[in-house]
Amino acid sequence: MEKEAKIFVAGHRGMVGSAIVRALTKEGYRNIITRTSQELDLRDQSAVAYFFTLEKPTHVFLAAAKVGGIIANNTYRADFIYDNIAIQTNIIHQSHIHKVEKLLFLGSSCIYPKHAPQPLKEDYLLTGTLEPTNEPYAIAKIAGIKMCEAYRSQYGCDFISAMPTNLYGINDNYHPQNSHVLPALIRRFHEAKAQNLPEVIIWGTGAPLREFLFADDLGEACLFLMKNYSALEFINVGVGEDLSIRDLAHLIRTIVGYEGKLIFDTEKPDGTPRKLMDVSKLHALGWRHKVDLHQGIELAYQDFLLKYTN
Repeated sequence: MEKEAKIFVAGHRGMVGSAIVRALTKEGYRNIITRTSQELDLRDQSAVAYFFTLEKPTHVFLAAAKVGGIIANNTYRADFIYDNIAIQTNIIHQSHIHKVEKLLFLGSSCIYPKHAPQPLKEDYLLTGTLEPTNEPYAIAKIAGIKMCEAYRSQYGCDFISAMPTNLYGINDNYHPQNSHVLPALIRRFHEAKAQNLPEVIIWGTGAPLREFLFADDLGEACLFLMKNYSALEFINVGVGEDLSIRDLAHLIRTIVGYEGKLIFDTEKPDGTPRKLMDVSKLHALGWRHKVDLHQGIELAYQDFLLKYTN
C-alpha cells in the first residue's frame, strides 16, 4: 500500500476505526477518506454507491459496525443483524464494483461456536451452535467473512478478513447498559468510587475467561495485515492469553482505586464460558501485540476520565 494510496476507513469515529486512522497517520499515510454516519448512512445502498463513485478509494478498512455488550446484543437483535449485514454488504459490493485494490473486513471472536475447543482456531468456524445472546451479530459477521471469500473466489478481489478478540481502549463505549464488560466495569468502579458506594454488583459468576486486546494494537495489526496478508482464509487477531472476569474486575478496581466489595450476581448470564483466540497464524507472520492489559486499562481509564468526567 503506497503512502499516497486513497484509503477509506469506514467507522473512523469508533474505537477500532479511530485506532486504524492513528496507525495510518503514524506510518505517514495522509490520503485518508472518512465520513460520519450523519454524512453517509452506510446502510443506504444508493448513498454508498454514490460515495464510491465520487471518492474512488483504492483501499478500504471496514471497521464500521453496530456493536455492544451482552445486554445490547440480546435486546436489539433485529438491529444488530440488519444494520451489520446492510453496512458490510454495501461496502464489500461497491468495493468490487469500483475495483478497490484491497479491503480488510473486521469481524469478532463471537463468530465461533459457544462450546468450541480452546484456543479458538480459524478452522472452528461453523462447527457448532453460536452463543444465543449474540447470535444475530455473529451471523452478520460470518456473512461478511463469507462475502469476502466469495468475492475473492468469483471475482479475484483481494478482500481479507480479520477476527479480533475482545477490544478496549481509546474512544470506547461506556454506556451503562450497552457497553462491553471491560469499559462497563471501568465506569461502574469509577462511579462507585465517586459516590462512596460500599459495593459493586457484577453480572454472572465471574468465572468466564476472556482475552482483551488494546484497540491501538488492533489498529497496527490491521495495517500490518493490509500490507502483508492476502488469502481466502480469515485470520485471528489477539494476544493469546486470557483471564477470568473476576480477576479482570479486581484489576480494574485496583487501577480505578475503588476500595469497596465486589458482589457477583449469579442469577445473571455468564455468556460463553471461554473465548481465547489461537493467534499462532498471526504470530507466524511476524506480528505481536505491544500493550499489556494493566498498561492498556490505565490508558483506557485516563481516556474515560478525559471524555466522561469533564
